[in-house]
Amino acid sequence: MKKQHTSGAGGPLRRVQVGNALSAFGSGFTMPYMFVYVDQVRGLGSLAAGMVFTVFALAALFVLPFAGRGIDRYGPRPVLLAGAALAATGAFSFGHATGTAALLVSSFLFGGGVTTCQPALATMIVRCSTPKTRSHAFALQFTLVNLGMGFGALVGGQIVDVSDPASLTRLFTIEALAFLALGAVTGTAKIARDHGLTATPVALAAVSDAPSGLRALKADKAMLRLCLLAGLIFFTCYGQFESGVAAFATDTVRTAPATLGMALGANALTIVVLQMFMVKITARHRRTTAMAATGVIWLGAWAAALLAGLIRGEAMAATVAIVSIYVLFGIGESMLAPTLGPIVADLAPTRLLGTYNSAFALVKQLAIAVGPAVGVLLIGTGMWPVYLAAMTGCTLLIVVLALGLRRYLTPAQDNVRGAEATPEAVLVPVRELQTAA
Repeated sequence: MKKQHTSGAGGPLRRVQVGNALSAFGSGFTMPYMFVYVDQVRGLGSLAAGMVFTVFALAALFVLPFAGRGIDRYGPRPVLLAGAALAATGAFSFGHATGTAALLVSSFLFGGGVTTCQPALATMIVRCSTPKTRSHAFALQFTLVNLGMGFGALVGGQIVDVSDPASLTRLFTIEALAFLALGAVTGTAKIARDHGLTATPVALAAVSDAPSGLRALKADKAMLRLCLLAGLIFFTCYGQFESGVAAFATDTVRTAPATLGMALGANALTIVVLQMFMVKITARHRRTTAMAATGVIWLGAWAAALLAGLIRGEAMAATVAIVSIYVLFGIGESMLAPTLGPIVADLAPTRLLGTYNSAFALVKQLAIAVGPAVGVLLIGTGMWPVYLAAMTGCTLLIVVLALGLRRYLTPAQDNVRGAEATPEAVLVPVRELQTAA
């Protein structure tokens, strides 16, 4: 193996993964305590706290289109550095803000910086991995994100004291330092411009005539369908298990908070234990099959939720059912981790890798923002059977859309075994060499 490849796939990738862990640690460190900080510590009420979360989520709508174009033009490193600086500024000012207006501005900077880092990190993983190692790299990223968020929440909980505003100020100051560390460790990683790419030389005329930006996305039927599928995935799982399912467990089933914490812990443990096994399993099957299988597993999770609702008078049985929901979610998540990121990378023309990653991050952010609102609304109004029926319907649609996506992918994009030897495998979209990071 050439020294350049060892360097490209080793040191830089390790630094990128450290950056993923730092970003996740920061999110887990502060996100669980933002509501209580605004509502109770600053005494601004739940409405202001809700506005802060809304602004944090909607910042993605503003920054991600610019982040995608910046990555494609300048490379992921400058965009990551800008995102880390923006997030650090937002976190620090958030911890020192006392009024609603200042908190909203800080929340926008904070959310914008966090979401800017996401496609930059994803692009860096693609750039310092190869098609054969990419699934493992994204799976490791997902594992580190879960560990980072869990560890961050644990450490943050030891610092937070609602009766002491200074403790929250320290919390967000440490968060700012974590993002500065992210910029220092990962934003300075040097990645060879052509490492991990499967591009072949193309004529300049083909590059100049090719659509760019949103025009390229609109013309890519496979990417549009993947975004629709991903939106359902993030809405139905990630947008629910910390909000809608948690509300269902505590308000409908009357699950104790300690039990809910145990269920969330079981979810994280499931992912950590199974993730690398799932990398090997999914490597032997189509990616669309893995996504459809995830939907089938999540149907089991919603069946367990229905059982918990029907037997909520039986405390022990209902507790087992609630924990089962989170374990089944974790199994499905571990199947998606080595699938979603790599398929976006394979669909994207190399010169538009940042745009594609940003579009994917935007879909994820919107789905996770809308999901909790729908779930909590239905559970809060006592319509839990409607909630479970709606989530079951969305999950069935995940299975249908995953199988339907198959005919829009090349064998290589869908990870068909032996695809490298088939003529169809070379009929991939033109991948022009991306600008250096």
